[in-house]
Amino acid sequence: MAVKIRLKRLGKIRAPYYRIVVADSKTKRDGRVIEEIGKYHPTEEPSFIEIDSDRALYWLSVGAQPTEQVAALLKITGDWGKFKGDKDAKSTLKVKEPKVPFEIDASKKSVVKPKVEKKTEAPAKADAEAAEAPAADAE
Repeated sequence: MAVKIRLKRLGKIRAPYYRIVVADSKTKRDGRVIEEIGKYHPTEEPSFIEIDSDRALYWLSVGAQPTEQVAALLKITGDWGKFKGDKDAKSTLKVKEPKVPFEIDASKKSVVKPKVEKKTEAPAKADAEAAEAPAADAE
């Protein structure tokens, strides 16, 4: 059985994202897989690439052949260099900057209206009357 490491397409029309999978070379593109080893989202800026290095190196070591696209992703993450024996293989993956946490500007007024307290006397009277009614029935 020839094993390939390839992309499995998911997502909507014009909004694809992929899973990096290990599958038999004769199965369909989105068919049954042996194992999922990563994710790839090309539409994000920068592209999101996440590969389980240990599993990728294992499958490469037992003879799985990556497709051209997956080989390019493995080179970006540095896993291809590790497999080929390059001790200095490094990831050239660009990571998205974390969002700046929101801070409230104290110099501006609040646009949120304060809640108006509801009068609680009406429900309390109804409960008191309901409590008296069973007591009157018992007599």
